[in-house]
Amino acid sequence: MLIAGATSAAGVAVATALRASGARVIAVGSNAERLATFAADVPGAITRVCDLSDFAAVTALASEIRDRAAEHGHGGVDGLIHLVGGWRGGGGLAGQSDDDWDFLHRNVITTLRNTTRAFNADLLASPAGRLAIVSSTSVDKPAPGGANYAAAKAAAETWTRAVGQGFAKTAPDAAAVIFVVRGLEGLEAELATHVVGLWNTDAASVNNTRVRLGE
Repeated sequence: MLIAGATSAAGVAVATALRASGARVIAVGSNAERLATFAADVPGAITRVCDLSDFAAVTALASEIRDRAAEHGHGGVDGLIHLVGGWRGGGGLAGQSDDDWDFLHRNVITTLRNTTRAFNADLLASPAGRLAIVSSTSVDKPAPGGANYAAAKAAAETWTRAVGQGFAKTAPDAAAVIFVVRGLEGLEAELATHVVGLWNTDAASVNNTRVRLGE
């Protein structure tokens, strides 16, 4: 399982739960120091530093992971858990700056596009490929002060649903799922439980679903 943006509290929770379930976890982040802390918190997890906004770097990472998996007799990546994100907002509509939009576009959308494209073949080939992202309730009721953020999350949801449509056509045992939160803080354990549960659930029943957490 590959966790993109793994060094957050949510990433640690998800990785810990996946490791406890017996999964091989590859944690990817952009900061080596935070990854070192992650590795101490999640024994047995593999860590890789990668700029996920750079498609060439992501494709190189995907090739490396495939080669190492083949060397050790492992299969490809069976799950991609995308937790890269960040919040920028405030100031009403006039306060939706280009700098904030560029930050959100890079972290929320570009990293998702890059990782899903680079690992799509792995998920299609897997007997139980899973893609999961975390979105926001602001998509359903966007406010002017969070318009950049809501728009980025809406785009990420649309991209994920497109991946899910591809799964439905060519890999019916794969599924793409959107977890929706008002705020992720305090829901890390619930998210982790739901992520692990994706592999215990029939793909067709969860593919292209939005699962609300914290209710």
